[in-house]
Amino acid sequence: MEAILALEDGRLFYGRSIGAAGETTGEVVFNTAMTGYQEVLTDPSYAGQLVTMTCPHIGNYGVNPEDVESRQPFVAGFIVRELSSVVSNWRATESLGHYLKRHGIVGIEGIDTRALVRHIRERGAMRGVISTVEREASRLVAKAAGAPGMVGAALAKTVTCTAPYTWPLAAAEDSTEYQRRRWHVVAYDFGVKFNILRHLAALGCRITVVPATTTSEEVLRLQPDGVFLSNGPGDPEPLADIAREVRLLAERLPTFGICLGHQVLALAFGGRTFKLKYGHRGANHPVKNLTTGKVEITSQNHGFAVDPESLPEELEVTHINLNDGTLEGFRHRHLPVFCVQYHPEAAPGPHDAAYLFEAFTALLPVRSAEVAA
Repeated sequence: MEAILALEDGRLFYGRSIGAAGETTGEVVFNTAMTGYQEVLTDPSYAGQLVTMTCPHIGNYGVNPEDVESRQPFVAGFIVRELSSVVSNWRATESLGHYLKRHGIVGIEGIDTRALVRHIRERGAMRGVISTVEREASRLVAKAAGAPGMVGAALAKTVTCTAPYTWPLAAAEDSTEYQRRRWHVVAYDFGVKFNILRHLAALGCRITVVPATTTSEEVLRLQPDGVFLSNGPGDPEPLADIAREVRLLAERLPTFGICLGHQVLALAFGGRTFKLKYGHRGANHPVKNLTTGKVEITSQNHGFAVDPESLPEELEVTHINLNDGTLEGFRHRHLPVFCVQYHPEAAPGPHDAAYLFEAFTALLPVRSAEVAA
C-alpha cells in the first residue's frame, strides 16, 4: 500500500505503508540511535511526534514484551528507510510491522530518510502528516500546516497516569518486602520510562508514582524521603502550576529531575526554556560534566532546553552539551536539588551517567534496609 509523508513547508516523500492504514499528524523529528526502536516507540516523551529513525535498516530483531518503556506506544507515527522483512532474535515475539499494526500506528518506509533528516536539520523540526488515504498533495500539506504544534502543548498532562501506583510492582504484592525497602521516593509521572523506575528500585527505593498534577500537599502526606521528576513530552512552559508545586517540594525534600523534570525545576526557580531548532534525540550525545571534567556519552530525547542565562544565582550549571553548548544539567547551591536534561537510565543508549541515581540516593536520609521507610 502506498503512503505519503507531507511536511508543512510543502516537501513531499512518497513511500510504502507500514503498520496501520490511515492518517496521522505530528511534529516530524529524527532519532540517531542505531538500535532501540522498541524503547523509542514506547517512550512517552515522543507523544505527538512522527519519529524518523536515521539508521536505514529497522526491525531486524523484532519486538519483545520485556523491552517496553511504558504501558503502550506513544509515537504519533513512525518513519524508516527500510523495514526488515526478517526477524532474527531469540527474544522476539513478533515483528515490528505486526507490532505497529496491532497498536494502530501509521508508518511509512521506502523514503529517503537521509534527505528528510537533512531537510529537518536545515529548516528545523516541522509538522507533518503520514497518509495512506489521501493522495492530493495540497490537501496533505494543508493538514500538516494545520496540525497542533509543540509550542504551548502541555502533553505531560495527557500522558501521565490517572492515579498513584507503586513500583516495583512485583515487590508491592509482598507488603513485607516492599516496606523493608530503604527509602520512599515519590516520582512525578510526566511520561516516566520504566527503566528509570527500575534503576531507583535496584538501589533500594520503594516508589510511589503520582500524576503530574499532584499537589505538594498531597505528596507530603505520603511522607517521602525524596522526590523524582520524570521525563515527558511537550512544552514545559504551560506547566507553571506544576512548577509552583515542585518549588514547594524542592525547598523541603531532596529532588532529582530528568529531561522535562529538569526543565520544570528550572521554571520552579525562575528560569526560562526555549524550543530547539530540531532537538536532541539519539544515544550518542557528548555531555561534559563541569564538576569532574569528564565527558559522558548520553541518551537524549528533548525538543526544548533551559536558557542558562535565565537561571538565578543559587543554581549552578553542572553539565553542557559538547555538540551545541546547550545546558544539560544544574544543581542548587544550598539545597539537595539537581537535574539533568539527558537520560541516565538509557534504554536505549550508554550507561555513562547511571551514577546519577546513586547521587540522588546519597542525598536521602540514612536508613537501614531492615527498617520500614
